Amino acid sequence: MPLTFASYNIHKAVGLDRRRDHERILRILLEVDADIVALQEVDRRFGRRMAALPLDAIHAATDYTPVPLSMKPDSLGWHGNALLVRKGIELLEAAPVDLPVLEPRGAVRADLAVEGRRVRVVGMHLDLSGLRRRQQVRRVLHHIAQCREECPTVLLGDFNEWSQKGCFREFGQDWRVLAPGRSFPSRRPMAQLDRIIISEGWEVRGTNVHRSALSAIGSDHLPVFAALDLPKK
Repeated sequence: MPLTFASYNIHKAVGLDRRRDHERILRILLEVDADIVALQEVDRRFGRRMAALPLDAIHAATDYTPVPLSMKPDSLGWHGNALLVRKGIELLEAAPVDLPVLEPRGAVRADLAVEGRRVRVVGMHLDLSGLRRRQQVRRVLHHIAQCREECPTVLLGDFNEWSQKGCFREFGQDWRVLAPGRSFPSRRPMAQLDRIIISEGWEVRGTNVHRSALSAIGSDHLPVFAALDLPKK
């Protein structure tokens, strides 16, 4: 079964026109039409950390269900990270992943059931510091290694890595780093900050950056996505 995974740093739903517009972000997500989406900067940073994408708006405009991992009652994500799963995909378990940080950062992990197969997804937003990024990748890999069951895994998010190596050196031969394309800044993309990393066995049908009139102004990042086939049993 082909699955499409997407990652999108929505910049708290504030676009290049400086307007906070959650409806625009939701329309962009509908354009991408992924099965599983990792979002970054999904909550406002201060105070009650209110969700930039209201839960009722997600339910009304899309067929996504957010994985329940919020830090506070008004939040959607964990340190701004959230996972959206298309209805019909079963959530088996979910957990936040604490990361070593200088500023608030985190990752979120969900185990899903797809056609009777367990699939693991981790969304993350890594640090601006190269040293911290490498430490954070090691923490995520350690978390995965401690999970009770091994299964096909997809890691995705804003890695804040401008080089082609850096923190990606932490991934051994069991992982494949995909580079969908330049996604930042959205108006004139120069850097491949948003990546998708897959465990062994996945067949890659294609990867790309989603460019549209809306995504060009909806955030300072463009969404990236990968169409993948589940590994054979």
